[in-house]
Amino acid sequence: MQINVFKTEEDMAAAAAETAARELRSAIERRGRATFVAATGSSQFTFLAALTRIPDIEWSRTTMFHLDEYVGIGADHPASFRRYLNERLVSRVTPGIGEVHLIRGDAPDPAEECRRLEALVRRNGVDVAFVGVGENGHLAFNEPPADFDTRSVFQVVELDKRSRRQQVGEGWFSDLEEVPRKAITMTVPAILSASAIVCTVPGARKAAAVLDCFGGPVSRRHPASALQGHDATTVYLDRAAAAELESASRGAE
Repeated sequence: MQINVFKTEEDMAAAAAETAARELRSAIERRGRATFVAATGSSQFTFLAALTRIPDIEWSRTTMFHLDEYVGIGADHPASFRRYLNERLVSRVTPGIGEVHLIRGDAPDPAEECRRLEALVRRNGVDVAFVGVGENGHLAFNEPPADFDTRSVFQVVELDKRSRRQQVGEGWFSDLEEVPRKAITMTVPAILSASAIVCTVPGARKAAAVLDCFGGPVSRRHPASALQGHDATTVYLDRAAAAELESASRGAE
């Protein structure tokens, strides 16, 4: 795992997007197409905006999945991650993405939806995963203590109360009771199966999670710490997100 720190969120996003584009191009060159997994949330706004501005990605030769979705949320809900990705990625790239496989959070049987997606991921593999880190250290919606040993690709999880509060704080829901209590998420082992991972984490509210996940040992209590064990993971932080990690590093010198 490599960590890069940038002065501003815009500089961080631009650098992360260039790496993401390079990984997509490399996979297309190697095997004719690229499969990627996209993250959502306010932390990904600048990264996705930068990525969709890069002109020379052959999007028609890509297959897209995404990390997670709330159980019971329809694609037209303002907080739907399907809606988010359609608005911020799928509709913005030219030519369009070749295949798009979105998590149907409102599927009648969430377990069957997990099986449907699992079959698709196993058929395609994952060339690059775009991820972030939650305020409680979650990776996708793998909440602490995370399951690092499951063989499933997707699973239904109970959302941690701190994660649900984060969604209210980011403005996706008006109060805690509106936030669903369950979600479908790509599992930690499935994320780590990607050939490359681009992790983008901006903002001071993520500084404590960055320290927990990247400043200490790998721990199920800090799910995103699992990225430390993936050699082709590159973490992009702005100065605010890196503040506690850099302070701890200085203190250890």
